[in-house]
Amino acid sequence: MSGVGNPGEEVVGFTGQRVVIVASSWHTEIMDGLIAGAERIITQAGVTPELHRVPGTFELPIAAQEAARSGADAVVALGVVIRGGTPHFDFVCNAATDGLTRVALDTGVPMGFGVLTCDTEQQALDRAGLSSSSEDKGAQAAAAALNTWVVLRNIRNA
Repeated sequence: MSGVGNPGEEVVGFTGQRVVIVASSWHTEIMDGLIAGAERIITQAGVTPELHRVPGTFELPIAAQEAARSGADAVVALGVVIRGGTPHFDFVCNAATDGLTRVALDTGVPMGFGVLTCDTEQQALDRAGLSSSSEDKGAQAAAAALNTWVVLRNIRNA
């Protein structure tokens, strides 16, 4: 499991900002868990999260870009891609990763990367933040985005 060394989910110094969650619609049970984890962390940080759903993981970068351009202080991108028997998995995973990285660099808005790229549905369920899961990648992605915003704020104000 990749949870070893997790820096934690505590967010300090983030209140009153605009946080947008963009989430894919495939794999409902997994996505519901990821969204719930992200919303929990964002709410604990003193913010009401704004949720927007897109058809799939491939569409996350364009929605994240629009959120960043429209004034979001941080964006949390959530999706899941499960390996099948074709190269589709690699194309979608690479497009989402490269696209979200580009949006963050082009806009200066932190992107929480909560895209599960798993070989099996069980691996995704194990990371989805459900009561039976061993990890909560939605919460981790939200904490990463919010904490990165705090770091960027401190750098910009130094």
